[in-house]
Amino acid sequence: MAQETMQFRTEVKQLLDLMIHSLYSHKEVFLRELISNASDAIDKLRYEALTREDLLEGEADYRIRLIPNRAAGTLTVRDNGIGMSREEAVEELGTIAHSGTKEFLAALREKKPEERSELIGQFGVGFYSSFMVADRVTVLSRRAGEPPERGVRWESSADGSFTVEDVEKPARGTDVILHLTEEGRKFLEEWEIRRIVKAYSDFIEHPVVMDVEKKKESELQKGETYTVTEEETLNSRKAIWLKKKSEVSEEEYADFYRHLSHDTGAPARVIHYRAEGATEFRALLYIPEHLPLGILFKEFEAGPMLYVKRVQIMPHCPELLPPYLRFVRGVVDSADLPLNISREMLQHNRQAEVMKRNITKKILDALAGMKREEYEKYARVFRELGRVLKEGIYVEPSRREALADLMLYESTARGAGEYTDLEGYVRNMKEGQKDIYYITAASREEALRSPYLESFSAGGYEVLVMLDEIDDIITSALGQYKGKTFRSVLKGELDLGEKEKKEEAARTYGKLVALLKETLSDRVKDVRLSGRLTDSACCLVSGEGELDPATLSLLKAMGQQVPEEKRILEINPDHPLLRAMQARFEKNSADPALKEYAGLLYEQALVLAGRLPGDPAAFVKAMAALMAEALGTRGAGAGETRD
Repeated sequence: MAQETMQFRTEVKQLLDLMIHSLYSHKEVFLRELISNASDAIDKLRYEALTREDLLEGEADYRIRLIPNRAAGTLTVRDNGIGMSREEAVEELGTIAHSGTKEFLAALREKKPEERSELIGQFGVGFYSSFMVADRVTVLSRRAGEPPERGVRWESSADGSFTVEDVEKPARGTDVILHLTEEGRKFLEEWEIRRIVKAYSDFIEHPVVMDVEKKKESELQKGETYTVTEEETLNSRKAIWLKKKSEVSEEEYADFYRHLSHDTGAPARVIHYRAEGATEFRALLYIPEHLPLGILFKEFEAGPMLYVKRVQIMPHCPELLPPYLRFVRGVVDSADLPLNISREMLQHNRQAEVMKRNITKKILDALAGMKREEYEKYARVFRELGRVLKEGIYVEPSRREALADLMLYESTARGAGEYTDLEGYVRNMKEGQKDIYYITAASREEALRSPYLESFSAGGYEVLVMLDEIDDIITSALGQYKGKTFRSVLKGELDLGEKEKKEEAARTYGKLVALLKETLSDRVKDVRLSGRLTDSACCLVSGEGELDPATLSLLKAMGQQVPEEKRILEINPDHPLLRAMQARFEKNSADPALKEYAGLLYEQALVLAGRLPGDPAAFVKAMAALMAEALGTRGAGAGETRD
């Protein structure tokens, strides 16, 4: 087929522009990404060759070759992996097949230059990093098992288009040829290539090789030397998960973590162990200090790398971890699973389920150990990972108690940024307190300003402040902790021990409450006297067991159909406004103004709940009229006042 010129998709053009013009730091990561892609291509071939040996074409000596050419100004990364067909080259190199591409590009623009390389690696668009150092990239490839004449040549200068044509390629696999810019030519230096491979790709399982010149002493002429070119393996190829913990240094653990995660920092915790018994496997797992950037995208690939007898079966195996631990990175190497196991088989494999339970317990134990031994560090990690971790309370009931012990919360008894845990809260509860009180809000400031906390503050009760939109769902799923029931201050009827006072208020305000119920029956489920207000006149609360407003808003934002539920209006019998309404009611229970005031009470409660009044214009007009009445001018002529 003749040469074709094709246009990049719009998002690729934007990405290339960012790569070329905005990534000023860590340009060397291009080599890490190309070596990683080459390793993946070899792993794919190894896996497919388990059932199709003909794909090997008689050669099973896998390697990744680096070929610097100073004269031509090119650096080639060559692999003998699975390769690409013409169609695959067009699809994989000309488009980004991710629905989250727009979000990715937005995040890439927002990140500092030194942080962008991490995001590139996590999102899997590493090939395009080649254009940070090259003004032209040529790709020669042939898919394993295809005849030599079915090779493909792909080339682009990042000018918005690329060319593709059929070529003959005797060997399977892929050559990525970088035509380096003047600045990029420093990556042709042997020492620079060695440094980058050591820093980023030392743990790649396949040999990364390069021809190097070496001087040797002549055996014929003593004292004379001659130069020879020899192939040298640049990476150590250490499968450190197969080593004993005592044989691995902290720096080696950190290097391997950076290789796996594309993170630039060190992990918060390393979990390295060998499971023995009915199911045997080795695991090297990492708990990060920060939430992985890629986790924000739908395409985020969770789960550790799965090896079976040192053969990589899956680069990410979510079947070995519950979704609430999807931030964990690492490697699991099993001696018991079959080499040809698939995702579908894993879902019904008893040994895989045993491995998952074992790994999950190890991770939760490690988090508990960090909380116990390095509390300040754990608090920083929880601030990053907590929102994901707490999902486990909802999805895995059997581990609720262990997960509950890992939760940290802000509270009304502590300063901003300080935490308590549930054990500490229960230990510090007031004498006779039966429940664990909590409030959900968008921010700590919003929570502390809430009228729903008034009685709790006055009574000296500590209230947990929960700031994630899923907290109400999670806490409702948890239900209890050490025999203490969770109670939202936004829901249900609360009794803080003032029963006699409440009964007296009920006798005084009973008929007025009945009038309010009748007047507002189309807007509220009920009207009752409040046990939670001291300063505010009224508030709206949800019924016990109902979802709070923040959760309802979240569900709506997710596109779920959520029926509108009427809420309960609570009124404060100690507030001057209610006393004034009671006095007016006693004077004339049929006074039409009382119904107008009832509507204003409800609208006021809406505002306190962070919502707009049902009819803002009418609300403002009614408030203006009330102000005028208070000033003695409502409905009066000049110089007159109204009773």
